[in-house]
Amino acid sequence: MKSNKTLNDIQAEIDEWANQFTKPYFEPLSRMAAITEEVGELARVINTMYGDKKSKDGEIIKDLEEEIGDLLFTLVCMANAEKIDLMVAYERKMAKVLKRDNNRFERKL
Repeated sequence: MKSNKTLNDIQAEIDEWANQFTKPYFEPLSRMAAITEEVGELARVINTMYGDKKSKDGEIIKDLEEEIGDLLFTLVCMANAEKIDLMVAYERKMAKVLKRDNNRFERKL
């Protein structure tokens, strides 16, 4: 499914959903724990797919796309709760990467 949503659209959509609740976002430490949980679940899928850890008999392993989506949602919740514009954060990061890492990696010929 292809979408033309921007990061700002995604942030607004999640914020609208979250604000229907009396407490739209968890406290900072709970949000960090949720991010850590999601990274762990993503690591489990990657390790099962590519690493030495194989799933147990009868164990249901979620798919990579689902876990990345879960992590993205949780990160957007963190950004929203902290009033961080993800496009601004992205642009600052890319400017840093393009300057700092411009000659860091071998390029294709």
